[in-house]
Amino acid sequence: MSISSINYASSVLGSQIRNINQQLTDLSTQLSTGKLSQNYAGMGTNEGFAIAGRAQLSNIAAYTDTITNVNVSINLANTALQSLTKIRSTVQTGSANTAQDLNVNGQTIAQNTAAAQFGSMVGVLNTQTGNRYLFSGTAVNTQSVTDAGDIINGTTTQAGFKTVMAERQAADLGANGMGRLVQTQPTPSSIQVSEDVAGSPFGLKLKAVSSTLTGATVTGPSGSPVSFSVDLNGVNPNNGDKLSIQFTLPDGTTEQIDLTASSATPTPLGSFAIDASTPVNPTNTATNLNTALNTAITKLANTSLVAASAIVAGDNFFNTASSAIGTPVNNQAAMPAPVTGATALSGASPSDSISPGFVAGDTITVNGTTLTFVASGATGNQLNVTDSIQTLLGKIDAITGTSKPSTVHGGSITINTDDAASLNITSSNTGALGSLGFGATPVTATQPPLRVGSSPASSATTLVNGSANTVKWYLGNDGPGSARSTAMARVDDSVTVQYGAQANEDAIRRQLQAIAVFGTFSTSPTGQYSGGQVSALSLRVTQALTQQPGQQRIEDIQTDIAMAQNTMKDASTRQTQAKAQLQTIIDQAESASPDQVASEILALQNALQASYQVTSNLAQLSLVKFL
Repeated sequence: MSISSINYASSVLGSQIRNINQQLTDLSTQLSTGKLSQNYAGMGTNEGFAIAGRAQLSNIAAYTDTITNVNVSINLANTALQSLTKIRSTVQTGSANTAQDLNVNGQTIAQNTAAAQFGSMVGVLNTQTGNRYLFSGTAVNTQSVTDAGDIINGTTTQAGFKTVMAERQAADLGANGMGRLVQTQPTPSSIQVSEDVAGSPFGLKLKAVSSTLTGATVTGPSGSPVSFSVDLNGVNPNNGDKLSIQFTLPDGTTEQIDLTASSATPTPLGSFAIDASTPVNPTNTATNLNTALNTAITKLANTSLVAASAIVAGDNFFNTASSAIGTPVNNQAAMPAPVTGATALSGASPSDSISPGFVAGDTITVNGTTLTFVASGATGNQLNVTDSIQTLLGKIDAITGTSKPSTVHGGSITINTDDAASLNITSSNTGALGSLGFGATPVTATQPPLRVGSSPASSATTLVNGSANTVKWYLGNDGPGSARSTAMARVDDSVTVQYGAQANEDAIRRQLQAIAVFGTFSTSPTGQYSGGQVSALSLRVTQALTQQPGQQRIEDIQTDIAMAQNTMKDASTRQTQAKAQLQTIIDQAESASPDQVASEILALQNALQASYQVTSNLAQLSLVKFL
């Protein structure tokens, strides 16, 4: 009889003991780490939720970093914008001050302050966060604005704003210092005033004339170039009779000269002397009127016109918007007169319409969008052949999206655009388009910066593209689209924010432009009209720095980026809540309960102790004990 040996290693009991040992080791690891397992295989069926939750936590961490970085940029941008509003307030307070004491450089203290604030504003607009320029749009690695000194004074190869302003002033004043107006006496009893060149953008423009001069005949303003005349017809006006002339200045403002007939001695300011000789000679009165009018126009030209010229020079240099100017040449009105906004686009002579005019079926294409002429009942992108020029301009403006409406003034049509490079107007009826003053097609806009077109400036009649020889003040991104969209960030799975800014945004550009004009302009400290020039300029700068309805404000930019910040704050709040929930899911799937693990370890220890006891008893088993 044989008895097989007892092999502990291969026995069922041995296997159970090894299993208990392994469980005990695993439980000990769970107790020390707090995790169910050190690998995915041991985590159980809920580990899929934990893996997905961990991925979401990683995304939230990335969003949190993005929000932190964007908040830094927004906070810096908001601080910069707040500085700009303080600069505006400082300069506006100074320009509104009526004190006009000039220093040896021909500037007031307020102007000196403005010059310093211009440099500060340029510095603010070149704010960086890291190596990113905040006001360059998408061109984050490019300095936003040219150095202040170069903008004003230019470089060795490019003219600065000071030069552009001086050229514009010379062009607006003209060689005779009368704002490009020509004054003559066609007959001993009459005077005539006319613009020097039809369609010129420079100088004073005749708007309206009214008279209460007894026995006098007033004609115009009419013709091309526009002119008016006053003939006393050999009759002396009565004391207190008045001649009034309205002028439009280059910046769009209107000024009026009033001259009153007077028999007082000495002749009061703003009056002209009625001839008091014996016998009375009305020709002398006409001469007195001519002299008084010449003096008044010269004063207007050398005060308000000079100030308006400086303002427009700022627009020519800083404003990226531009225009196309046409001078209509054919008008069927019974009495020849420049066209107005009310002039019809077609009509049988002698109606007040252009000739040749548009007919049904003709088209005008503006930046790729076609306007079609119909006989009547126009809708959408259609025009009635009998519609006015102003109606046409309104349709064109709707297509171009210009921020500055197109105008008709003094017989000239000005089509304004915010994007000079894109303006392109053609027509199937080139003759009718030519009647509007646009003889060459396609009609395009002169691209800014704009410079006086010829030398000497005092006789120039055009503005030309000066980009080749003029400092470019803004260096950042200048493409189409919202400035805010030039910087975007995803801050949640389905949420993005836009927080870009550009130094050439309308609100910033207008402020920079006005401060540059005020701080750069200077005059003769002892000139006859110097005080009037600075006073007129101060008034205009104060107005330019006053927020107008419908215009973008710096506060609007702050509101936009504040909304982006609020959006990020809301996203961050949601993510914080989601993070807590996700962590709970992960913990439930992967964490081991210390109490449960401890009780399981105790149970296994008892089981293991019992197993070892049995093993020990078996180890002591002999044949004698077995029998």
